[in-house]
This record gives sequence, structure tokens and C-alpha cells, in this order.
Amino acid sequence: MSEIFLVNVTGKDRTGLVARITGVLAEHGVNVLDIGQAVIHDYISLGLLVEIPDVNQSSPVLKDLLFAGHELGVEVRFRPTTLDEYERWVDAQGKPRHIITLLGRKLSAAQISRVAAVCAAHNLNIDVITRLTGRPSLVNPARIPKACVQMTASGRLADESAMRAQLLQISMEIGVDISFHVDDIYRRNRRLVVFDMDSTLIQAEVIDELAKEAGVGEQVAAITAAAMRGELDFRQSLTQRVALLAGLPETTLAHVAGRIQLTDGAELVTSTLKRLGYKIGIISGGFDYFGKRLQEQLSFDYMYANRLEIVDGRLTGRVLGPIIDGARKAAILREIAAAEGLRLEQTIAVGDGANDLPMLSAAGLGVAFHAKPVVRQQASGAISALGLDGLLYLIGIRERELEMRDATHVAA
Repeated sequence: MSEIFLVNVTGKDRTGLVARITGVLAEHGVNVLDIGQAVIHDYISLGLLVEIPDVNQSSPVLKDLLFAGHELGVEVRFRPTTLDEYERWVDAQGKPRHIITLLGRKLSAAQISRVAAVCAAHNLNIDVITRLTGRPSLVNPARIPKACVQMTASGRLADESAMRAQLLQISMEIGVDISFHVDDIYRRNRRLVVFDMDSTLIQAEVIDELAKEAGVGEQVAAITAAAMRGELDFRQSLTQRVALLAGLPETTLAHVAGRIQLTDGAELVTSTLKRLGYKIGIISGGFDYFGKRLQEQLSFDYMYANRLEIVDGRLTGRVLGPIIDGARKAAILREIAAAEGLRLEQTIAVGDGANDLPMLSAAGLGVAFHAKPVVRQQASGAISALGLDGLLYLIGIRERELEMRDATHVAA
């Protein structure tokens, strides 16, 4: 008859520790049913759930483990587990799993506690916590610090909308981004990322910049703001705004493009995604003149945007072809996914305005970037505290992996 034990090893980490502990188990023919390890500040916490085939062998096994622990300078503890307890644990492994990501400039115990309390209130158990960003230096702090941890929680969630609402409220109160989504096979197999352009990839609303050149800045800005808040139909608002640009010289487009800045992190996120094999695209309610420049600069695979009509070197105040509004954005996302042979669950969409909501809702992961409250409420992810490269953490990429990428690029 076999026996089951939970073995916990804690203490200062050292090379060869896991090999020594598992070597002892191997000498006695022990089966490992589960294993997990974490190292924080050079101190290890190693857990093993083991099956000792012969009950008469348990004493020698435990004795040898204690001796090995003494040699290694770590503490070894045991707890017997019954077969019924083990089988209940096995049955519980089928519970749904969720990913909660906390993202900000720094994270405090109070912020983590608030999020953990919401998980507990909804009967979700936090199984794993992983730090994705590097350790901050207290002597030489980074000029722009970043802090991100990812929690994996299991359990059956009775009211997902209520939990999302609570997490959003906490996010607004404590100044940290909190993203919540289901952990499934598609989360680890996403291959397409599409971005809005204005106020997402670039730090401007292009139509507002053009309006300033045309001397109608205040009128257009008021219409833009109302449209972004979802108070106006996007098609009508775009038609009204473009009409105010009639007569503007075509050369103004290049002048405006020259002064528009990329959003912080845009180059890093796009180059990293390309290196990882993602397809990336722009789906914008802005204008293709600016989208094409971005496509060339950042190597986007796809670019969809509205086209301004130009006659005799001047804007006519009209848009050529069907207007790309919120519904059209979602339709284009579906078209690209189909062309790439992907399911929508394998896609990510990033945007900031109300007209991005259909696209964010259709994607497997919709990310609200420095967005209005109405957009944050409905998106599954949000980035407000960091630049666009915060998306990489939401995907699950670690900071050290980005540093390794940079080192390899420099070496090449």
C-alpha cells in the first residue's frame, strides 16, 4: 500500500538543491504527483506531492530527506495526505481559471490586498502569482518605473460582470490597471494584434490637428470629444468634421504628419510582436495618409483607415468610400482573422474611444488604452498607467525576456 506526503522545502536557494532533493526520492522509487517552486530574494519555497509506493519505505525516505536538508542548510517539512484528500484535489483541477494582471508604476501591499479580497469574495482561489517586471532598485530607481504581477485564480465564477465592475472601481480608486480574463488555450495562442491609430499609436487626434491648420480647431475638437464619449454617431460626426476642412491644401497633411509623435512604447511593442511572429494591423477611423506612414515606419501587416478626397491639391471636405466606424472596425478584424486562418479568440485589439468598442468586444482580448470610462468598463484589459508597451505584460511577456531580445538585437 502506498502513502502520499506533501513535502515542503524552504531556505536559502543554491545550485543543485532540486537535484539533491529529487535524487533522494529517486533512490527510493518515489513518484512525484505534483511539484511547484518559487524563489524570492534568493530564498526558495519548493513543494512536492509524492507517492511512496510501499508504506514500509516512508520512514527511510523521510529520514533521508531530512538529512539532505541538513546538508543543504534548508528546512524540510512533511504532511501526510489521505487518498480521499488527493482525489478531491484531482477532481478540483477541472475548475475554470482566470488571469488577473495588476499593472502600474509601483505596486503596494494595499493594492494587491484589495484585488485578492475581491477574488476571495467571488470564491476564486489564487493559485499562482508571477512577477513579470524586473526588481526595482531602491538606490538607483528607474526613471520610469514599471511594476506588473499576474495572478492565476481558479474557481467557478457566479457573476463575472459584478467582479469586473468591482475590479474597475478598485482600479480607479487606487491608480493601478487591473485586467481580468479567462485562462484558456487561446490566451496562449494569440497571433494577431490590431491597433486604433489616433490617441493609441500616436499622441494626437489627426483631425483635430488638421482643423487647427484650417482655423476650425475649436469646432472640430468639440465634435471629436462628443464622438469619443459616445454621444454622437461616428459617421455623422466624421462627416461634419471633415466638411469643415474643405479647401485645406494637401501639403498640410505632410506638415501635420511631421510633428505628430508616436505613443510611448509603440516602437517596442510593434517590433517585439513582429519578432514573436504576430501579425499586426492598424484599423482606424482616422485617415490613410497617416496610417500608411505608420505602416511603413513600424512594419504593420495591415492598414485600414478612411481616405480624404483631394482635388486640385486641396481637400474637398469629403471622405472617399465607406466610412470606417465602430461596426466596420469589428468587421475588418473578422476579415483579417479569417484571412490569417485564425479564430477571433486568437486576436487582440487595442483602442481608446467609443468607436473602438465593437472591435474590442469582438477580439479575444480587448484592451482599453488611456481610454474614457465608458470604454474601460467594457474592455477585458486596460492600460492607463504605462505606455503602449504595457500590452506586452498583459500578453504575459516578462521584462527580462524583453531585455534578452534587446541584447540579442544589439549583438547581431
